Amino acid sequence: MADEIQFSLVGIDGVLAKLATVNDEVRRKTGRTALRRAAELVAGYVREGARKLDDPETGRSIADNIVLRWNGRLFRRTGDLGFRVGVLHGAVLRKGGSTSTNGPTPHWRLLEFGTEHIAAVPFMRPALESHIAEVTNEFATQFEKALDRAIRRENKARSNS
Repeated sequence: MADEIQFSLVGIDGVLAKLATVNDEVRRKTGRTALRRAAELVAGYVREGARKLDDPETGRSIADNIVLRWNGRLFRRTGDLGFRVGVLHGAVLRKGGSTSTNGPTPHWRLLEFGTEHIAAVPFMRPALESHIAEVTNEFATQFEKALDRAIRRENKARSNS
């Protein structure tokens, strides 16, 4: 199971006050948009780390297989918003599987976690751990901008009716 990273936000009282003025649907939409922007930063840092490990001799690139996906299961179970940053194609190269350019890169797990024969060279975990402040700030900035837009839209709709 993946390690969890937890942190707390301090100094967002203004955002919380704005959040109280909008309905649940607006909260979810603005939160999802802001969270996607923050997760895109993380995915970019993961790609950057993967490029350092990719072997130019082979056509397969871990960096090209980094993806960002909405975590619908988390949302359905708990109502929490979440995105996942991961590597496409899983961990096993199927028999007769493609080894061509941009093909599956199941060896990413061996690099990330290591084996009994090779030391781990993580590139995914440090992407978030070393940039957590930047990612958090991006989320807060985008969330506040989206809330401001939603509040302006709502006030405009009220004044027109």
